[in-house]
Amino acid sequence: MLPGSYWKIAQGGKREMWKKWMVCVLTLILSMPVVACEANPAPESQPAQQTLPYRMEVVADQLAVPWAMDIASDGRIFFTERPGRVRVIQSGKLLPDPLISFPAPFISEGEGGLLGLVLDPDFANNHYLYVYHTYKEGEATFNRVLRLREANHAAQIDKVLLDKIPGSSIHNGGRIKIGPDQRLYITTGDAHEPMLAQDRASLAGKILRINLDGTIPADNPFSGSPVYSYGHRNPQGIAWHPDTGILYSSEHGQTAHDEINRIEPGANYGWPVISGEQQKEGMKTPLLQSGDTTWAPSGMTFVSKGPWKGQLLVANLRGTQLQKISLDATRPDTVLEAATLFQDEFGRLRDVVEGKDGALYLLTNNRDGRGNPREGDDKIIRLVPIQP
Repeated sequence: MLPGSYWKIAQGGKREMWKKWMVCVLTLILSMPVVACEANPAPESQPAQQTLPYRMEVVADQLAVPWAMDIASDGRIFFTERPGRVRVIQSGKLLPDPLISFPAPFISEGEGGLLGLVLDPDFANNHYLYVYHTYKEGEATFNRVLRLREANHAAQIDKVLLDKIPGSSIHNGGRIKIGPDQRLYITTGDAHEPMLAQDRASLAGKILRINLDGTIPADNPFSGSPVYSYGHRNPQGIAWHPDTGILYSSEHGQTAHDEINRIEPGANYGWPVISGEQQKEGMKTPLLQSGDTTWAPSGMTFVSKGPWKGQLLVANLRGTQLQKISLDATRPDTVLEAATLFQDEFGRLRDVVEGKDGALYLLTNNRDGRGNPREGDDKIIRLVPIQP
């Protein structure tokens, strides 16, 4: 657990006092003018018409809501299943026994469960991997980040890095990735309490940044706090541009108005005060938003090699598609083109990951309670570049 007690203000009797204070603050904020904007209008998304420069193959099927995956230097694929298991694919075969299965107080209810996963950059030597999961403490629901240690085809909890992240049956965020700066980034949802996203003392509705040992980086934007950006509703994807190092995220909007954002340290992304193309001074608007259409964007990655090099790929759940977004490298806030791929071909897509060899991996989520399961679901699908 992180040192300090700055988030304990949300506990006990102080929590009720804090909520009342926040209601007053938000009332003042909401009384300020909010305007709709036309800044940085995104190109209309179109289906990609070109021949697919990849061949498709199924890596694993009959899975239970695979949520996140990462690939070790030895080729093993590690992934989470939301009901509470970390699974491994080795030499092209899914191992029958999970690396670890989480018992109580772990829970898998609604959108909660075992969500994000990432391997340590030195995994080959230290065998650390990091996961994000939902749990119960009394009647309260929380999320936490754990460091696991893998040995002999099994894993044990090594350390709790961050806990007491507000949770719910919806809006848990859950994506974790290690940035180019070797820091661990964590997306958290508003836990169905929108005002928490504007509360910098709360861990809900944020993108968080911590060291790999759970301590707080000295260069975080708010001293002593893991909060990196705030005002998020339910961000589920983060990715860094391979050339510029700029961080981008995907976020679920309320009744459509889903977003792709450029993330800046210390910035406020507006929820619940603004969303979509609305504007308010001191709050960021998205690079791309879905308008009245629902994408439900989740995992995302920049392609670093192969036919789609430089493109941002975003897995869509409700949209049942993969977005392929081209950004202007010299103007990082400018979207040049937005195309859609695999519309309704695989159903709900939870994550997209690039392997070191340039192959792309898609995780379907048709068994998550909101999809229509197809034969063999859920699956991990690999797209292998076709050599010219």
